[in-house]
Amino acid sequence: MRMRRLFGQTLRESPSEAEAISHQLLVRAGYIRPLAAGIFSYLPLARRALSKLETIVREEIEAIGGQEVAMPVVHPAEVWQRTGRWYAIGAEMGRFTDRTDRDLVLAMTHEEVVADLVRSEIQSYRQLPQLVYHIQTKWRDDPRPRAGLIRVREFTMKDSYSLDADWEGLDRQYRAHYQAYFNIFHRCGLDVIAVASDTGMMGGALAHEFMVLAPVGEDTLMLCDHCGYSANRQIAGFAKPEAVSELPLPVTRVATPGAATIAALAEFLGIEASQTAKAVFLVGTIPEGEQSVERFIFVVIRGDMEVNETKVANAVQAQSLRPATEAEIRAIGAEPGYGSPVGIHDALLVVDDAVVRSPNLVAGANEPGYHLRNVNYGRDYEADIVSDIAAARAGDSCPQCGAPLRAERGVEVGNIFKLGTRYSEAVGCNYVDAGGQSHPVIMGSYGIGIGRTLACIAEIHHDAQGLVWPVSVAPFQVHLITLGPEESEAAVVADRLYAALWEAGIEVLYDDRDRSPGVKFNDADLLGMPLRITVAQRGLKQNSVEIKRRDLTEREFVPLDTVVGFVKDQIAILEGDLAQRVSSVPYRD
Repeated sequence: MRMRRLFGQTLRESPSEAEAISHQLLVRAGYIRPLAAGIFSYLPLARRALSKLETIVREEIEAIGGQEVAMPVVHPAEVWQRTGRWYAIGAEMGRFTDRTDRDLVLAMTHEEVVADLVRSEIQSYRQLPQLVYHIQTKWRDDPRPRAGLIRVREFTMKDSYSLDADWEGLDRQYRAHYQAYFNIFHRCGLDVIAVASDTGMMGGALAHEFMVLAPVGEDTLMLCDHCGYSANRQIAGFAKPEAVSELPLPVTRVATPGAATIAALAEFLGIEASQTAKAVFLVGTIPEGEQSVERFIFVVIRGDMEVNETKVANAVQAQSLRPATEAEIRAIGAEPGYGSPVGIHDALLVVDDAVVRSPNLVAGANEPGYHLRNVNYGRDYEADIVSDIAAARAGDSCPQCGAPLRAERGVEVGNIFKLGTRYSEAVGCNYVDAGGQSHPVIMGSYGIGIGRTLACIAEIHHDAQGLVWPVSVAPFQVHLITLGPEESEAAVVADRLYAALWEAGIEVLYDDRDRSPGVKFNDADLLGMPLRITVAQRGLKQNSVEIKRRDLTEREFVPLDTVVGFVKDQIAILEGDLAQRVSSVPYRD
């Protein structure tokens, strides 16, 4: 490709709204252009990089038995209604009607569609196991798109779906994807970790997320360096410190003027925060049949801990949570700042399991300026739900080995789910076993965000001058620059070299523009191709050209008659470095 014909241009300045370095560089280098919030156009350079990334994905998924299909991006609402997700998913779902007022959905994912497809194609256990996948556009109307391609509304995803007759088969396909995902990301130059995660709207029995550790990430990961425990903070557990064992004491009412926070209360009474019960007031949207209703959720947790809203939402099966208003709090008989589970009404009471084991806590009195001493679970109040609803924090004890946990920010680039029979049962996707009995097909779902993966590669592989693409996903392997007028010897030699490299199967971006050397060198660094070849009069006096790897500072002058072979060797070295990253990774639940 000659740069004078390349569609798209580099920019000297980053867009003002771009905070993530990947967003800044991909826009400046002419890879992507925004159309609206969370919606981007991909220019030729990005499209070439994405195509290579997709090829890696195809190779690894087909290596574990995947067959590529293509499923629609527009779905009839009925199939989503059968599984209940039409009612359970809120405004993120893109709903619309056709000209006959039939309800339709823009694809968020394809579990329902796969199950419906399999219903017509699979009848017998002899047709199982199967693995199908596609690479398709998705739409999720995210209220807060950010960081360029890291968090968008329209995106491309590889999603694959395993189909099995038994749970052992699902386990095999799940583990095969676990390894295949490491292979994919390592081939792309990304180090990832797999963490246990929330199943979310997908449902199912087990899920893992594949995370790139990066400050731009929105997820907090809890990691143990001693035993290898890893989990998204949304579901991470920790070994909670036990309260001192003592007999229940009588409840007493005590004046606590101005002590509307746990810190103020503990200081006023001269006690530890762990001796208090903290009230958190939420309102959850909870599906009930084909409708969704709002319920007041009164959460009680020990004062030395924080509430994990994802755990609360899972405990009550809420679509979403929001803070309760003061009027809503008082309507259930509670008082903001002095809330107590004792005596409330018309609320779903959710209590952390550590509270159950902690005697004689100080809780609010549901009266301004007063608290209750010696409140005990089971004697003074009962919960609708007792569960672990506490958020893990850095320094908390690992739930497996007790060592301190550390917290890291991460970007999710892939996920895998053991769905089981949730979707197959809802859609009627069954097979007949050897004895003639009908059973629901057992499913797994596995996704990779293609654009987000590209953004993470840019987020990790860059320097102060620009992008530094791994050779596996670089739009071109070589950036060829000529310094000199169009009819100069350098230009003539560069033209011949350009043709020779392409003939040898080497992908070349040729900067044949009438621009200054400084502009050409700056653009070459910004665009980030693995190798740069500079044809200039100075080198031609020795019948050689300058070659530089983008990731190194050294330059080398190479004789003209050996350039093609030298470039092939350098590409092989770069490819070999990536190949060495691919290895077997132990599976962790």
